[in-house]
Amino acid sequence: MNEKEIRQGVLTVLQELHEDIDYEEEEALVDDRILDSFDLVTLVTELGEEFDVEITAKDFIPENFNSAGRLTQLVLRLLDEG
Repeated sequence: MNEKEIRQGVLTVLQELHEDIDYEEEEALVDDRILDSFDLVTLVTELGEEFDVEITAKDFIPENFNSAGRLTQLVLRLLDEG
């Protein structure tokens, strides 16, 4: 799976959370409280299932969840480590 495919999968998961948000442009999903704690728990679960990765407590920092690009990088790193 390449970076473009992973990004598309991340965007699909995000759209399922809130279809009214422009995830291509948004850079502060957590910092601006666009995603709440329930959204983040759901996101961790959905990304784990979608990409067969485990997002652990050490990965659960706002910087990793602020944008689709950051989430894509997180998934790529976890796939590489796995």
